[in-house]
Amino acid sequence: MKKIVLCGMAVLLAASASWAGAQNFPTKSLRMIIHFPPGGPTDFVGRALAQKLSEAWKQQVIVENRPGAGGVIGIEAVLRSPADGYTLLFGTGGSLALAPALTPKLPYNVFTDLAPITLAVINPQILVVHPSLPVRNVNDLIKLAKSKPGQINYGSVGPGSPQHMGMELLKSMAGVNLVHIPYKGTAPAMTELMAGQISAMFNSMPSVLPQIAAGRLRGIAVGSAKRSPAAPDIPTVAESSPSLKGFQYVTWYALLAPAATPKDIIAKINAESVKALSQPEMVQRLSSQGAEPAPGTPEELARFMREEFEDWKKVIKAANIKLE
Repeated sequence: MKKIVLCGMAVLLAASASWAGAQNFPTKSLRMIIHFPPGGPTDFVGRALAQKLSEAWKQQVIVENRPGAGGVIGIEAVLRSPADGYTLLFGTGGSLALAPALTPKLPYNVFTDLAPITLAVINPQILVVHPSLPVRNVNDLIKLAKSKPGQINYGSVGPGSPQHMGMELLKSMAGVNLVHIPYKGTAPAMTELMAGQISAMFNSMPSVLPQIAAGRLRGIAVGSAKRSPAAPDIPTVAESSPSLKGFQYVTWYALLAPAATPKDIIAKINAESVKALSQPEMVQRLSSQGAEPAPGTPEELARFMREEFEDWKKVIKAANIKLE
């Protein structure tokens, strides 16, 4: 009986300590690891959220950029950190759903090694073409590609990248043959596109809206299911052609932590993040860059990640894509 009582007291003390830890969290600065270089769209959204969390908690949320290896370097840095809520991952759909579908032998399992906190934003992608290409919409592009099979090319930031896979989805649904030209980053791909060395590319709104406004590129469709408030005059891919009904290609960013992070701390980070992403000033700030805030529960993010993973597996199988 004495052992049972002592065991019960130990459980109660542990629970009380956990509750007290969550109540007081955070008591020191935090790290938010972003697996992209500074200055890009992911970094912009992550830093905006980090700033709001710093203000709310009166503790600095330090952004640490850990780019490389398709997100592996940044994710492994998070997984090597203590699971106490003080190291967070600001990840993308490319690393959390597409990469696992494309590369089964990753050194971690995103579904078991990470704890979802909240989806942050959904970022519609715009299909842009060089102005010299005689197309005004996706239907025109399909007709041109069918009349010139294998002669129209498109760019991406590398094999297996979201831009590559988005265009492969379009090719598969439209039944056209477009040639993939991979680059080592957005900047060289955009430079080549504006120079007319490649004809088309999917890219994020912050990267292309200024170029569209300046007439250096032509936006012909957005990949999201509905039109973007940041570019309301550009139709969706799905509404552009009957063969593309149901097409959806977006990128997204989310906040996660190591899997063993206590649930009450996850709940506290979630509540403050949802609050931050829902503030009118924050919504306006992100929407002006084409990013659509979409905060929710950890459970909703877990389901969303799994759905995205399954959808990308279908695209990869249909396009017979294999990375060397």
